[in-house]
Amino acid sequence: MMAVAHLDECLVATMSSSCVFIQVAFHIQPYKGRTDQSMHDNIKYIIDRYGKHEAFYRFRTSTGQILPLFYVYDSYLTPPDSWTELLTPTGSQSVRGTPYDGVFVALVVEERHKHDILASGFDGMYTYFASNGFSFGSSHQNWKAIKAFCDTNNLLFIPSVGPGYVDTAVRPWNNHNTRNRVNGRYYETSLQAALSVRPEIVTITSFNQWHEGTQIERAVPKKTAERLYLDYLPNQADHYLQLTRQWAQTFSREKDKWLM
Repeated sequence: MMAVAHLDECLVATMSSSCVFIQVAFHIQPYKGRTDQSMHDNIKYIIDRYGKHEAFYRFRTSTGQILPLFYVYDSYLTPPDSWTELLTPTGSQSVRGTPYDGVFVALVVEERHKHDILASGFDGMYTYFASNGFSFGSSHQNWKAIKAFCDTNNLLFIPSVGPGYVDTAVRPWNNHNTRNRVNGRYYETSLQAALSVRPEIVTITSFNQWHEGTQIERAVPKKTAERLYLDYLPNQADHYLQLTRQWAQTFSREKDKWLM
């Protein structure tokens, strides 16, 4: 955990028949005083400290460059004019063409954010939220149009999926955003919607925040005096890990077909 940049969910897993090799991409949360200059300092720190580690994820771009990939959460809180100082070649804090260059992905929440992301100099956009319909960006029905916009403007579109969502234990007023798991069908429907737009990357919004119901790790029945935790019965404890593996393999096969 960095003092100025909270790092959480975004892990990239490269799966083979014999092993799983985990690499880490950085998810930079907003913080008080986040500016183009502070972001430049954050990126420099991350690359200087971790850039040579074998678990540091790098993405091969369409031009053949192999660059670190950064997700920037709540990017819309900073105006495009400020982002251009960091993300365009002529900006005062520009990382472009330097050892600190990367693939920078912004959060698309509202439809208008597509245009702000393009104007800011970002390389792509992701949707993050696990609840289908919560926002314009997280609504599966909008992914085809977002992907078309990104293709037209040479941007990555990274749809985000989740196994379900329920946070009423901590936000009782948010029941309308609950999405039931339906024994894995919600997860698979989300994954199918993501693959249908032929993305380069799909992210899974999942973390060990059980109060939001996005976990995919092994789970067995558990009840305390305060809370009943979700499990995957009647399925096995590793049900969502197995689904993730199956869909990762499907995604790999589909990408091979798209490139033919």
